Amino acid sequence: MMRATTAALGSAAFFLVAPGTFAGLIPWLITGWQCHQPLPHWVIAQIVGVLLICVGLVPVVSAFAEFAKAGGTPLPVAAPRRLVVSGFNRYVRNPMYIGLLVAVVGQALLFGSLGVLIYAAVMWAATASFVHWYEEPTLQRQFGTEYQAYRQAVPAWFPRLRPWTPGPT
Repeated sequence: MMRATTAALGSAAFFLVAPGTFAGLIPWLITGWQCHQPLPHWVIAQIVGVLLICVGLVPVVSAFAEFAKAGGTPLPVAAPRRLVVSGFNRYVRNPMYIGLLVAVVGQALLFGSLGVLIYAAVMWAATASFVHWYEEPTLQRQFGTEYQAYRQAVPAWFPRLRPWTPGPT
């Protein structure tokens, strides 16, 4: 297990690279962060966009903090040795991905960008494929029945209403 300081620094660095690229750099490359108002009263959509960006970043930051508390980072080569099932992970298995997607959709609304909305759809399809074909089988091999119980109890993409609490291990 990583030391707490190393885990926190690793998580911060990975946060800047991964979410910074997918929810920051790529939308910027598409829009130049220039706001457009393609329809009358578009300001309402822009306000909703800002709210979605803020709401989306909360589970992303929280999940990174939970990984650091568990002694690792979300980066697979520096992952914690235990399954992280705290924080937003008690409601949904993929809070970081969902949060990033919500933030990107928020940017599509804020900037009035169909290009960013299309990017969000492509990003979701790529992420769902990555989760299905790589992440879930890897977690199943690494954590076995613990992950199986978590997977059966906690949905991948649509949050539970009540937090899941794992049974005794």
